[in-house]
Amino acid sequence: MTEDVAPNDQLIAVVGYSSTGKSASLRNIENQDRWVYLNCESGKRLPFKNKFNRITITDPMEIHSYFQEAIENRDDVDGIIVDSLTFLMEMYESQYVLKAANTMKAWGDYQQYFKTLMQELVPQFGKPVIFTAHVKDETDEKTLDTRTFIPVKGALKGVGIEAYFSCIVSCKRLPLKELKDYANDLLPITPDDEIQGYKHVFQTQLTKKTVGERIRGPMGLFTRAQTFIDNDCQLVLNKLHEFYADDQ
Repeated sequence: MTEDVAPNDQLIAVVGYSSTGKSASLRNIENQDRWVYLNCESGKRLPFKNKFNRITITDPMEIHSYFQEAIENRDDVDGIIVDSLTFLMEMYESQYVLKAANTMKAWGDYQQYFKTLMQELVPQFGKPVIFTAHVKDETDEKTLDTRTFIPVKGALKGVGIEAYFSCIVSCKRLPLKELKDYANDLLPITPDDEIQGYKHVFQTQLTKKTVGERIRGPMGLFTRAQTFIDNDCQLVLNKLHEFYADDQ
């Protein structure tokens, strides 16, 4: 019999198009020297000074190894960031699928690689894990509705890898006039925002304009007024911690 593993209450996907603030949203994470930052995007620097334990990933299998190391030394690690899941899965495809002699088996391994990460290593770590991911739009030919999702290939595409996350926030850059009906304590408007006329935000809940997106969260985590909040991962971590405090 295997040991029971508690659910990971702070597993977050930060999704969005390029240049919408996914990486910048990590800037206020507390105790950064106790976080492992796994860079899957060719060693691209974060857009702010930080103290993360930064590691550039050049082989997808390194991700599993670093998670296992964090599990074994979990008292010394507060959290793990994978930036980005999209580039990680593309890296796996390039290195292990396209070069394989048996591509059918390789696509099966591609799916199992992701499942091992999400169903075994993330729960065993049991501490905050943040994945960033790019999104793609696709039009349904029958309904002409636009669906926005994290692109993956093989059988994982049919399932949708968003299904593995209980909290998904979407990065947006919105004009201030679109935010006027969503004033809340988690949405400060800075002087720079006023000058620029827009703000980088997290969208935490669906609206009638975004029904094709896969934003999600536990019911009651955010109020309707908090549909848009500052693009700050620490705010989301704090909300999840408070939300599940009674379940500890």
